[in-house]
Amino acid sequence: MNINRPARPRALISLVPMIDVMLILLVFFMVTSTYLNLDMIPAVKPSETTTTGATQAPAATLMIRLGADGVPVLRGTTLDADSLQATLSAAVANDPLTQVVILPSGAAQTQALITVMDVAALAGVTRLRVLRLEAAQ
Repeated sequence: MNINRPARPRALISLVPMIDVMLILLVFFMVTSTYLNLDMIPAVKPSETTTTGATQAPAATLMIRLGADGVPVLRGTTLDADSLQATLSAAVANDPLTQVVILPSGAAQTQALITVMDVAALAGVTRLRVLRLEAAQ
């Protein structure tokens, strides 16, 4: 008489519980993490002395406000793209270190901001900043 024992079932290693735990951890870290706020990065002030030690006159700064309608306003005057480019070109020709700061409204469309940035680049502006001011609550 031959009695055969049934073979033991092999233990299967399932990856499903590990994947479940990893997804739960991923969701947990995504929800609890804080993202870098670019407004919190301090601006580095350029040194006021050149390599020779002589003091340099501060560069001119032009502030362009971009309203909700997408029209750029420079010194209280609304400008179209051509007159804005002519004004910026003249300012850069007068002082190559002219800094242009664009202050877009929260309701301004992104395309209007990109258009103003393109006009500034075509005018030869090399120091361009975009600042979004938010009201304190």
